[in-house]
Amino acid sequence: MADSGRAIFKTTESVRAAFAEHNYIADRALALTVMLGAELEKPILLEGEAGVGKTDVAKVLAGALDTPLIRLQCYEGLDAGTTIYEWNYSRQILQIRMAEQDAALKSALQTSIFSDEFLLSRPLLQAIRHPGPRPAVLLIDEIDRADEEFEAFLLEILSDFQVTVPEIGTLTAVQRPLVVLTSNRTRELNDALKRRCLYLWIDYPTPEKEREIVLRHVPDIEAGLAEQICAVMRTLRQVDFYKRPGVAETLDWARALLRLDARALEPDLLRDTAGCVLKYHDDIERLGAIGADKVLAGEVGDEGVAEQI
Repeated sequence: MADSGRAIFKTTESVRAAFAEHNYIADRALALTVMLGAELEKPILLEGEAGVGKTDVAKVLAGALDTPLIRLQCYEGLDAGTTIYEWNYSRQILQIRMAEQDAALKSALQTSIFSDEFLLSRPLLQAIRHPGPRPAVLLIDEIDRADEEFEAFLLEILSDFQVTVPEIGTLTAVQRPLVVLTSNRTRELNDALKRRCLYLWIDYPTPEKEREIVLRHVPDIEAGLAEQICAVMRTLRQVDFYKRPGVAETLDWARALLRLDARALEPDLLRDTAGCVLKYHDDIERLGAIGADKVLAGEVGDEGVAEQI
C-alpha cells in the first residue's frame, strides 16, 4: 500500500469482517471501494435504486470505526448557509444588550460576538472540525436532489476540506473525513464531482445474499420462509412498478410475516401484506392484475417484466 494514505483497513477482508459485525454483508467490490476511499482520502459515490443499502454503508462504516456519523440530507434549494455555518444571532443580540449596560464589555463587543462561541457549525464544518483520533464519516445523502449550484460548491469543499469564516479565518481539517455520497440517480451528476470520487453502483442483491440479510436482521424467521420471501422479491423487481421494492421493504415484510406467525407464503397473504412491499396504489393494483398466485410461482408474463437497461 502507498505510504501517503491512511491504512484504516488493511485488506478487503478486514472491511467485510467489520461490516459483518454490524450485520451488513459487503461484497468484494464494496469492500475494495471502502478500503481505497479511506486510504486515498477520496469521497465514495454510491449510486443505485432506492432501498438497496447505500445510506447504510456510511452508518455501518461509522459504527465499525467507532466514530461520529455526520449526515447532510440533500434537497432542492440547499445552500452554503445551512450546510457550513451560521452565526447564533439570538445569542449575539443578547450579548449586545448586556454590553449596553457594561462599558468594558461594550469595548470588546465587536470581536466577542464574532468568535467561536457564537458560531453554529453545520454538517460540513462539523466534519472538517472533528478532532479525531479517527476521521468522522460524512454522509451526503441523495446528492441528486440538490441543485447543480450546490453540487459545484460541494466540489470545492471536497477538494480542499477547508472553510473560510471571514470573521475568524480559514478552518482546515486536521483529520479529513471519510465522505460517502449517495444518489438515486433522479438526475445525472456533474462529471467534475464524479471524477473527484471513487464510484460504485449498488444493485439489488441476489436471492441468496438477500436471504442471508434477512436471516441476520430477522433471526427468528424460518429459513424456508426467508428463502420464499427473497424469491418473491426477485420476481417483483422484474415488474415495471412505479417504485420497485428494495431491501428495506424485504426486511419490513419479513418482520410483518414473523409477527403474523406465517409459515409459508400464500396468495391471500401476499395480497393482504402487499402494503409492506409496494408503496403506491397503482403498483398494488398492478400486482392484483398480474395475480398473486403467478407472482408466488415466479410466472410473471412479458407484459409485467421491466425493460433491462
